[in-house]
Amino acid sequence: MSQLSVNIMGQPYTLACKEGEEKALQEAVAYLDGKMSAIRDAGKIRGNDRIAVIAALGIAAELLGSKAPAGPLSDLTMSEVKQNITAMHTVLDEALAAQEDLF
Repeated sequence: MSQLSVNIMGQPYTLACKEGEEKALQEAVAYLDGKMSAIRDAGKIRGNDRIAVIAALGIAAELLGSKAPAGPLSDLTMSEVKQNITAMHTVLDEALAAQEDLF
């Protein structure tokens, strides 16, 4: 196993990966960092946990759309997928709003 030091949204992480897979992991980190930074920079979502969830939903939608032509998202345009993600974000905001008062 190999260890790789990376930064995601300015936070340092040490990740393990198999020998020879370092480049793929660095590309995945760069992709995730880009998605999360774009969400953060849009200014509508606060909190790294929320940003991570929204980024994960977007990436999952991309994966499902590209991996499963007959899958649950195959009949949706990218605009519709983004609308669905926005709707999920609204639900998450409402569900997590009560937790913000705890801190």
